[in-house]
Amino acid sequence: MEWMLALAGVVGLWMLLELKTSRSDGTLVKGLHPYRRIMQYIMTTRNESLVYFDVQANAAALLAYLKNNKEKNITLIHVLVGALAQTLEQNPKMNRFVSGRRLYQRKGMSITFTAKRKKLDAKSKLAMVQMPIEEGIPFSAIVNRMNEKINVERSDSRTYADKEYDLFNLLPRPLLVMAVKLLKTLDYYNILPGFFIRDDALYVSCVLTNLGSLKMAPAYHHLYEWGNCPLFLMVGQVEERVVARNGEITTEEVLPMRIAFDERIEDGLTAKQGIDQFVAILEAPQQNLE
Repeated sequence: MEWMLALAGVVGLWMLLELKTSRSDGTLVKGLHPYRRIMQYIMTTRNESLVYFDVQANAAALLAYLKNNKEKNITLIHVLVGALAQTLEQNPKMNRFVSGRRLYQRKGMSITFTAKRKKLDAKSKLAMVQMPIEEGIPFSAIVNRMNEKINVERSDSRTYADKEYDLFNLLPRPLLVMAVKLLKTLDYYNILPGFFIRDDALYVSCVLTNLGSLKMAPAYHHLYEWGNCPLFLMVGQVEERVVARNGEITTEEVLPMRIAFDERIEDGLTAKQGIDQFVAILEAPQQNLE
Protein backbone atom coordinates (compact mmCIF):
# COMPACT_ATOMS: atom_id res chain seq x y z
CA MET A 1 0.00 0.00 0.00
CA GLU A 2 2.80 2.39 0.90
CA TRP A 3 4.58 1.83 -2.39
CA MET A 4 1.35 2.62 -4.26
CA LEU A 5 1.00 5.89 -2.37
CA ALA A 6 4.63 6.73 -3.11
CA LEU A 7 4.14 5.92 -6.80
CA ALA A 8 0.98 8.03 -6.90
CA GLY A 9 2.90 10.90 -5.31
CA VAL A 10 5.69 10.64 -7.88
CA VAL A 11 3.21 10.50 -10.77
CA GLY A 12 1.29 13.45 -9.33
CA LEU A 13 4.48 15.50 -8.98
CA TRP A 14 5.52 14.65 -12.52
CA MET A 15 2.11 15.73 -13.85
CA LEU A 16 2.35 19.03 -11.98
CA LEU A 17 5.80 19.65 -13.45
CA GLU A 18 4.53 18.83 -16.95
CA LEU A 19 1.73 21.35 -16.54
CA LYS A 20 4.06 24.18 -15.44
CA THR A 21 4.60 26.52 -18.38
CA SER A 22 5.63 29.74 -16.63
CA ARG A 23 9.28 30.85 -16.65
CA SER A 24 11.15 33.81 -15.21
CA ASP A 25 12.62 34.71 -18.62
CA GLY A 26 9.82 33.95 -21.06
CA THR A 27 6.11 33.74 -21.85
CA LEU A 28 4.68 30.66 -23.53
CA VAL A 29 3.75 31.27 -27.19
CA LYS A 30 0.24 29.93 -27.80
CA GLY A 31 -1.65 29.20 -31.00
CA LEU A 32 1.32 27.75 -32.86
CA HIS A 33 0.85 26.05 -36.20
CA PRO A 34 0.82 22.25 -35.60
CA TYR A 35 3.92 21.84 -37.79
CA ARG A 36 5.93 24.33 -35.75
CA ARG A 37 4.77 22.76 -32.50
CA ILE A 38 5.78 19.24 -33.58
CA MET A 39 9.24 20.55 -34.59
CA GLN A 40 10.17 20.72 -30.89
CA TYR A 41 9.75 16.93 -30.70
CA ILE A 42 11.38 16.04 -34.02
CA MET A 43 14.40 18.30 -33.53
CA THR A 44 15.10 18.25 -29.81
CA THR A 45 18.41 20.15 -29.71
CA ARG A 46 19.55 23.53 -30.99
CA ASN A 47 22.34 22.11 -33.11
CA GLU A 48 20.10 19.72 -35.05
CA SER A 49 17.80 22.71 -35.67
CA LEU A 50 20.64 24.90 -36.87
CA VAL A 51 20.49 27.06 -40.01
CA TYR A 52 23.41 29.22 -41.18
CA PHE A 53 23.18 32.56 -42.95
CA ASP A 54 26.22 33.96 -44.76
CA VAL A 55 25.74 37.72 -45.20
CA GLN A 56 27.73 40.86 -45.82
CA ALA A 57 27.22 44.59 -45.37
CA ASN A 58 28.73 47.40 -47.41
CA ALA A 59 31.21 48.94 -44.98
CA ALA A 60 31.73 52.39 -46.54
CA ALA A 61 29.28 54.35 -44.36
CA LEU A 62 30.10 52.19 -41.34
CA LEU A 63 33.84 52.90 -41.54
CA ALA A 64 33.16 56.63 -42.02
CA TYR A 65 30.85 56.62 -38.98
CA LEU A 66 33.46 54.90 -36.81
CA LYS A 67 36.13 57.37 -37.95
CA ASN A 68 33.92 60.38 -37.21
CA ASN A 69 33.00 59.05 -33.75
CA LYS A 70 36.43 57.86 -32.68
CA GLU A 71 36.65 60.54 -29.97
CA LYS A 72 33.42 59.18 -28.44
CA ASN A 73 35.10 55.76 -28.10
CA ILE A 74 32.48 54.19 -30.36
CA THR A 75 33.85 51.01 -31.93
CA LEU A 76 32.47 48.35 -34.24
CA ILE A 77 31.25 46.19 -31.36
CA HIS A 78 29.12 49.09 -30.08
CA VAL A 79 27.51 49.56 -33.49
CA LEU A 80 26.88 45.83 -33.84
CA VAL A 81 25.15 45.59 -30.46
CA GLY A 82 23.11 48.74 -31.16
CA ALA A 83 22.02 47.45 -34.58
CA LEU A 84 21.20 44.04 -33.15
CA ALA A 85 19.13 45.54 -30.31
CA GLN A 86 17.14 47.64 -32.77
CA THR A 87 16.58 44.63 -35.04
CA LEU A 88 15.33 42.39 -32.22
CA GLU A 89 13.06 45.12 -30.88
CA GLN A 90 11.41 45.58 -34.28
CA ASN A 91 11.32 41.84 -35.03
CA PRO A 92 10.10 40.31 -31.75
CA LYS A 93 9.65 36.84 -33.25
CA MET A 94 13.45 36.69 -33.51
CA ASN A 95 13.56 37.17 -29.74
CA ARG A 96 12.07 33.77 -28.94
CA PHE A 97 13.61 30.58 -27.59
CA VAL A 98 12.82 26.90 -27.15
CA SER A 99 12.93 25.28 -23.72
CA GLY A 100 11.41 22.00 -22.57
CA ARG A 101 10.07 21.44 -26.13
CA ARG A 102 7.97 24.58 -25.84
CA LEU A 103 8.34 27.93 -27.59
CA TYR A 104 8.65 31.08 -25.47
CA GLN A 105 8.69 34.80 -26.17
CA ARG A 106 11.61 36.21 -24.22
CA LYS A 107 10.81 38.74 -21.52
CA GLY A 108 12.95 41.73 -22.41
CA MET A 109 16.14 41.55 -24.42
CA SER A 110 19.66 40.53 -23.49
CA ILE A 111 22.78 40.34 -25.64
CA THR A 112 26.11 38.70 -24.85
CA PHE A 113 29.23 40.00 -26.58
CA THR A 114 32.87 39.01 -26.26
CA ALA A 115 35.68 41.32 -25.15
CA LYS A 116 39.36 40.80 -24.46
CA ARG A 117 40.17 41.10 -20.76
CA LYS A 118 43.39 42.94 -21.59
CA LYS A 119 42.87 45.29 -24.50
CA LEU A 120 46.36 45.29 -25.99
CA ASP A 121 47.37 41.74 -25.04
CA ALA A 122 46.98 39.31 -27.94
CA LYS A 123 47.17 36.35 -25.53
CA SER A 124 44.51 37.73 -23.23
CA LYS A 125 41.45 35.56 -22.58
CA LEU A 126 38.07 36.51 -23.99
CA ALA A 127 35.27 37.38 -21.60
CA MET A 128 31.59 36.82 -22.38
CA VAL A 129 29.80 40.00 -21.32
CA GLN A 130 26.04 39.69 -20.80
CA MET A 131 24.01 42.88 -21.05
CA PRO A 132 20.24 43.43 -20.70
CA ILE A 133 18.84 46.07 -23.05
CA GLU A 134 15.55 47.86 -22.45
CA GLU A 135 13.13 48.63 -25.26
CA GLY A 136 13.68 52.08 -26.78
CA ILE A 137 17.04 52.67 -25.08
CA PRO A 138 19.12 55.27 -27.01
CA PHE A 139 22.34 54.17 -28.68
CA SER A 140 24.42 56.51 -26.49
CA ALA A 141 23.13 54.69 -23.39
CA ILE A 142 24.04 51.33 -24.93
CA VAL A 143 27.58 52.58 -25.58
CA ASN A 144 27.97 53.83 -22.00
CA ARG A 145 26.62 50.62 -20.50
CA MET A 146 28.85 48.46 -22.68
CA ASN A 147 31.92 50.47 -21.68
CA GLU A 148 31.01 50.07 -18.01
CA LYS A 149 30.65 46.31 -18.46
CA ILE A 150 33.96 46.08 -20.34
CA ASN A 151 35.74 48.11 -17.65
CA VAL A 152 34.52 45.66 -15.01
CA GLU A 153 35.82 42.72 -17.04
CA ARG A 154 39.20 44.44 -17.45
CA SER A 155 39.48 45.27 -13.76
CA ASP A 156 40.77 42.89 -11.13
CA SER A 157 37.31 42.34 -9.65
CA ARG A 158 35.81 38.86 -9.92
CA THR A 159 32.62 38.71 -11.97
CA TYR A 160 29.56 36.52 -11.46
CA ALA A 161 30.79 34.21 -14.23
CA ASP A 162 34.21 33.87 -12.58
CA LYS A 163 32.63 32.81 -9.31
CA GLU A 164 30.23 30.41 -11.03
CA TYR A 165 33.00 28.70 -13.02
CA ASP A 166 35.24 28.41 -9.98
CA LEU A 167 32.43 26.85 -7.94
CA PHE A 168 31.63 24.18 -10.51
CA ASN A 169 35.30 23.45 -11.19
CA LEU A 170 35.72 22.50 -7.53
CA LEU A 171 33.49 19.47 -8.11
CA PRO A 172 35.01 16.12 -9.12
CA ARG A 173 34.02 14.91 -12.57
CA PRO A 174 31.13 12.58 -11.55
CA LEU A 175 29.54 15.27 -9.38
CA LEU A 176 30.01 17.92 -12.07
CA VAL A 177 28.27 15.68 -14.61
CA MET A 178 25.40 15.13 -12.18
CA ALA A 179 25.17 18.85 -11.34
CA VAL A 180 24.92 19.86 -15.01
CA LYS A 181 22.27 17.20 -15.69
CA LEU A 182 20.30 18.32 -12.63
CA LEU A 183 20.36 21.99 -13.69
CA LYS A 184 19.29 21.09 -17.23
CA THR A 185 16.42 19.01 -15.83
CA LEU A 186 15.30 21.88 -13.61
CA ASP A 187 15.42 24.18 -16.64
CA TYR A 188 13.42 21.69 -18.74
CA TYR A 189 10.61 21.71 -16.17
CA ASN A 190 10.80 25.51 -15.66
CA ILE A 191 11.90 25.27 -12.03
CA LEU A 192 15.49 26.51 -12.43
CA PRO A 193 15.82 29.47 -10.03
CA GLY A 194 15.74 32.87 -11.73
CA PHE A 195 19.14 33.90 -10.34
CA PHE A 196 20.78 31.13 -12.38
CA ILE A 197 19.19 32.53 -15.53
CA ARG A 198 19.42 36.27 -14.91
CA ASP A 199 23.21 36.61 -15.01
CA ASP A 200 24.09 33.67 -17.25
CA ALA A 201 25.72 34.69 -20.54
CA LEU A 202 23.91 31.96 -22.50
CA TYR A 203 20.34 32.73 -21.40
CA VAL A 204 20.19 35.62 -23.87
CA SER A 205 18.63 36.77 -27.14
CA CYS A 206 21.90 36.54 -29.08
CA VAL A 207 25.63 35.95 -28.64
CA LEU A 208 27.85 38.25 -30.69
CA THR A 209 31.57 38.01 -31.30
CA ASN A 210 33.77 40.24 -33.45
CA LEU A 211 36.64 38.22 -34.92
CA GLY A 212 37.61 41.24 -37.01
CA SER A 213 39.38 42.63 -33.94
CA LEU A 214 41.65 39.57 -34.21
CA LYS A 215 41.98 40.08 -37.98
CA MET A 216 40.09 36.86 -38.67
CA ALA A 217 37.30 35.84 -41.01
CA PRO A 218 33.97 34.84 -39.43
CA ALA A 219 33.55 31.14 -38.67
CA TYR A 220 30.43 28.99 -38.77
CA HIS A 221 29.66 28.72 -35.07
CA HIS A 222 27.42 26.23 -33.30
CA LEU A 223 24.67 27.11 -30.83
CA TYR A 224 25.14 26.21 -27.18
CA GLU A 225 23.07 23.42 -25.65
CA TRP A 226 23.38 25.14 -22.28
CA GLY A 227 21.05 28.10 -21.80
CA ASN A 228 18.48 29.02 -24.44
CA CYS A 229 20.19 31.37 -26.91
CA PRO A 230 18.80 30.82 -30.46
CA LEU A 231 21.16 33.18 -32.34
CA PHE A 232 24.93 33.40 -32.69
CA LEU A 233 26.47 36.19 -34.79
CA MET A 234 30.11 36.07 -35.87
CA VAL A 235 31.63 39.11 -37.57
CA GLY A 236 34.89 39.10 -39.48
CA GLN A 237 37.47 41.61 -40.62
CA VAL A 238 36.43 44.21 -43.19
CA GLU A 239 37.72 43.08 -46.58
CA GLU A 240 37.53 43.98 -50.26
CA ARG A 241 35.22 41.81 -52.34
CA VAL A 242 34.07 41.78 -55.93
CA VAL A 243 30.34 42.58 -56.05
CA ALA A 244 27.70 43.27 -58.69
CA ARG A 245 26.02 46.70 -58.42
CA ASN A 246 23.44 47.90 -60.95
CA GLY A 247 24.58 45.35 -63.50
CA GLU A 248 28.27 46.25 -63.15
CA ILE A 249 31.14 44.42 -61.49
CA THR A 250 33.06 46.46 -58.93
CA THR A 251 35.01 46.06 -55.69
CA GLU A 252 33.75 47.20 -52.29
CA GLU A 253 34.84 47.08 -48.70
CA VAL A 254 32.40 44.76 -46.97
CA LEU A 255 31.83 43.45 -43.47
CA PRO A 256 31.42 39.63 -43.64
CA MET A 257 29.11 37.97 -41.11
CA ARG A 258 27.83 34.48 -40.38
CA ILE A 259 24.72 33.84 -38.34
CA ALA A 260 23.63 30.61 -36.64
CA PHE A 261 19.84 30.44 -36.20
CA ASP A 262 17.58 27.97 -34.39
CA GLU A 263 14.84 27.47 -36.98
CA ARG A 264 12.38 26.21 -34.36
CA ILE A 265 11.76 29.76 -33.12
CA GLU A 266 10.41 31.11 -36.43
CA ASP A 267 10.44 30.52 -40.19
CA GLY A 268 13.22 31.46 -42.58
CA LEU A 269 11.31 34.39 -44.10
CA THR A 270 11.09 36.12 -40.72
CA ALA A 271 14.79 35.46 -40.16
CA LYS A 272 15.64 36.94 -43.57
CA GLN A 273 13.58 40.07 -42.88
CA GLY A 274 15.38 40.56 -39.56
CA ILE A 275 18.80 39.99 -41.10
CA ASP A 276 18.06 42.40 -43.98
CA GLN A 277 17.07 45.07 -41.46
CA PHE A 278 20.23 44.43 -39.42
CA VAL A 279 22.37 44.84 -42.55
CA ALA A 280 20.49 48.02 -43.51
CA ILE A 281 21.24 49.56 -40.10
CA LEU A 282 24.94 48.74 -40.44
CA GLU A 283 25.06 50.26 -43.92
CA ALA A 284 23.61 53.57 -42.65
CA PRO A 285 24.51 53.83 -38.95
CA GLN A 286 24.35 57.63 -38.80
CA GLN A 287 20.71 57.67 -39.85
CA ASN A 288 19.60 54.56 -37.95
CA LEU A 289 21.43 54.73 -34.62
CA GLU A 290 21.67 58.43 -33.79
